[in-house]
Amino acid sequence: MRALVLALLVATPAPADVLVAARTLRAGTLVEVGDVILLSDPAPLGAAQAPDEAVGLEARVTLYARRPIPVASLGPPALVERNQLVTLVFQAGGLEIRADGRALGRGAEGETVRIMNLASRSTVSGTIAGPGLVRVP
Repeated sequence: MRALVLALLVATPAPADVLVAARTLRAGTLVEVGDVILLSDPAPLGAAQAPDEAVGLEARVTLYARRPIPVASLGPPALVERNQLVTLVFQAGGLEIRADGRALGRGAEGETVRIMNLASRSTVSGTIAGPGLVRVP
């Protein structure tokens, strides 16, 4: 007679640290060292588990005090703000054209943002290349 072996695997959360907000942080706030606390609680899926995962990044949504910080709610800091005056740069070969523009949105380096060219009043899209600098394809 054969013995039937049944193995039951139960998933239990492993003890881990979880990063929580020390105070309520509004969307757009740059997270600093004093803004986060590391607690010895089980971390929910997708939550930051170390200060270096959050410090230096920008809160994309409001982060509430004593609640875990989801990594997806953080991003690189914005280099261009809405209504900010920016420099548009167009390059083709050895030719470079620069123009003044006004940002119609906000974003971080590498993100696409719409800009109104102040001279022609036309709207173009470009990639943020630095603080106040947008490259137009």
